[in-house]
Amino acid sequence: MENSKESILAWDPDFTKVTAEEKKKIDKADEELARGEYVSHEDVWADVG
Repeated sequence: MENSKESILAWDPDFTKVTAEEKKKIDKADEELARGEYVSHEDVWADVG
């Protein structure tokens, strides 16, 4: 996850200006991704098609 944060900060240094609630959501999403809790792009489109 650190690489994505570094990329975002390089692209938009103001990205770190989030509310406390937004920070909680970002941290929760990072934790979920680290645990492998996500839906793949292919799975999303398989359900649509």
